[in-house]
Amino acid sequence: MAVVIVQGASRGLGLQFCKVLASRADVAKVIATSRRAENEAALHSMQSQFPNKMVLINVDVTKENNIKQVVPKIMEESTGKIDLLLNCSAILHPSGKGETSLRDVSFEGLRTTFETNTIGPVLTAKYFSPLLLKSSGLFGKQAGKKHSGILVNLTAKVSSISDNQVGGWYSYRLSKSALNMATKNLSIELGRGKSKVICVALHPGTVDTDLSRPYHKGVPADKLFSTEKSVNYLMSIIDKLSVEDTGKCLAWDGNAIPF
Repeated sequence: MAVVIVQGASRGLGLQFCKVLASRADVAKVIATSRRAENEAALHSMQSQFPNKMVLINVDVTKENNIKQVVPKIMEESTGKIDLLLNCSAILHPSGKGETSLRDVSFEGLRTTFETNTIGPVLTAKYFSPLLLKSSGLFGKQAGKKHSGILVNLTAKVSSISDNQVGGWYSYRLSKSALNMATKNLSIELGRGKSKVICVALHPGTVDTDLSRPYHKGVPADKLFSTEKSVNYLMSIIDKLSVEDTGKCLAWDGNAIPF
């Protein structure tokens, strides 16, 4: 039976991942983390629905000591191994709007966005990867080379350097491009040795969440996904991942996104 950590679980895609994974017969426990996970009404409601599966733990990924301090509790709840780690936390910009020109760029905006979108997932990987290495590979497809756990960082198509045609959104684009590089680095380091962790960056599409809501105008109706639809697409990819996929950046439809 699998154990999953959903980081950034309190809303949007993270919350939907919790719901989908907790409802699966092959998942024993979903550890839902966010800054205020233990106080989030939506997570408590879900915990009531799945009382023996959902564990809520407050984790602020912008504070390294906080991540480090919760490791013993997560080890206890997970019985020493994690099969799937989903890094879902993301912000567009502290103001809620992406920068449209250099005039809008600020140190504070860049720093805050990078803390959540890039630094947090890297530090989460630092402290939780030992648990991923102990997985017996309950997610994904065991074909050829065997793998242990799977680490998923949610990225965005606008992180692609070669695909960037319009500019703007400095903080978000830069932070997600850096996350893609971090994912590649992790795939190399955690792919060495006998136990191999599959590390991928997945783009969920344009999803009807707080982050993207101000920018829905002009998005075709069939390309604006609900969280349910997006997570179903992403879980379909996750369930088919193999060692050959590690380090890749994939869209919701399984197609590769160029770096």
